Amino acid sequence: MRKVIAAINMTLDGFSDHTAITPGAEIHEHYADLLANAGAILYGRITYQLMEFWRNLAENPSGEKSMDEFAMVMDRTPKIVFSHTLTHVNWKTAKLASGTIDQEVLALKKQAGKDIFIGSRSLIIQLLKLNLIDELQLMVHPVIAGSGLPLFELLNERRIFQLLKTKTFSAGAVTIYYMPVKRE
Repeated sequence: MRKVIAAINMTLDGFSDHTAITPGAEIHEHYADLLANAGAILYGRITYQLMEFWRNLAENPSGEKSMDEFAMVMDRTPKIVFSHTLTHVNWKTAKLASGTIDQEVLALKKQAGKDIFIGSRSLIIQLLKLNLIDELQLMVHPVIAGSGLPLFELLNERRIFQLLKTKTFSAGAVTIYYMPVKRE
């Protein structure tokens, strides 16, 4: 069975805000490697529209190696978008979800193939509530944003996680890998 892995960036003060961090080549390479091993990545509308930046970069490379390579991997990675407002997506490797998030994720988990990644804050919250996340990969950046969208907003049940490993980057970011402890 495929794993569902939530992989997201956050600040020291717990906000999920891509504008608060400045990823360098090492972090782009990390995420390119991660997505090269993804069967699919799931996005909500807002994150999907932000990620379309990479589609444009894949079509018009910048000359910055790590960004261009990440853009190419992102361009190839299958994307499933959950939206109540979008009627179509323009990225050739993207499709709109046809069912609810739990229906889609449960169906994807049963299929053979590579792991499923979740790259949207809102979807991570929903899937945590549904107990459908098998691993949490939190990349914590050495930045205090002071405001933004709290990563774990609207979760009002206690949840326990087991530390699997950590990975430290030269600029000070740390990825913390956790597995949810199953509730009895």
